[in-house]
Amino acid sequence: MSVYIHPTAVVDEGAQIGEGTKVWHFSHVEGTAKIGEKCSIGQNAYVGQRTVIGNGCKLQNNVSIYEGVTLGDGVFCGPSCVFTNDLTPRALFPKGHENFVPTPVEDGASIGANATIVCGHRIGRCAMIGAGAVVTTDVPPHALMLGVPAKLRGFVCTCGELLHDQMTCPKCARRFEPDGEGLREVK
Repeated sequence: MSVYIHPTAVVDEGAQIGEGTKVWHFSHVEGTAKIGEKCSIGQNAYVGQRTVIGNGCKLQNNVSIYEGVTLGDGVFCGPSCVFTNDLTPRALFPKGHENFVPTPVEDGASIGANATIVCGHRIGRCAMIGAGAVVTTDVPPHALMLGVPAKLRGFVCTCGELLHDQMTCPKCARRFEPDGEGLREVK
C-alpha cells in the first residue's frame, strides 16, 4: 500500500501522510499537517498547518481544514463544508495561529455538504450534521443537527440510520442509551 498524490496536488515538505491515503486534483496539504491512513482528500481540498486528520477520513471536493481543526478517525466531510478558526477575524488585525480557536471533530462524525462549523465547538462521535446546517454549539455524540442555526432534531446510529423512540437501529439493530451528553451504544 502506498500514498497516491495526483500530479496537480501540492504537498509541502514535512507533511505526514499515512499509507493508503489519496490526495486528489488541485489539493494542497501544508507542511505541518498530519493525515492518517486510508484517507481520501478530494479535489480542491486544503489541509492547513498543524491540522490532524485521523485514519479512514473522507474529505469531499472543496473542503478546507484550517489550523485548529482536528478530525478523529472515520470522519466524513461533505462537499464544500466549511470550518472556521477565528471568532472575530480582521484582515488588518491578525491574531496569529496561537490564538485560533480549536474545533475537535470526534470519531465517526459526518458533516453534510455546505455545512458551516463555527470554531470552538466539539462535534461528538458519530454525530451527523445536515447539509447546509450552521453549527454554533457543541454537538452531542450521535446527534442529528439540522438547520440555521443547527438544532438537535434526533439521534443517529453508528451506521447513520435515524434512531426512533426505542433507541434501537432499524437497520443494524445496535441499541443505544442516553449517557448524559448524548448517546452511547449498549454492548
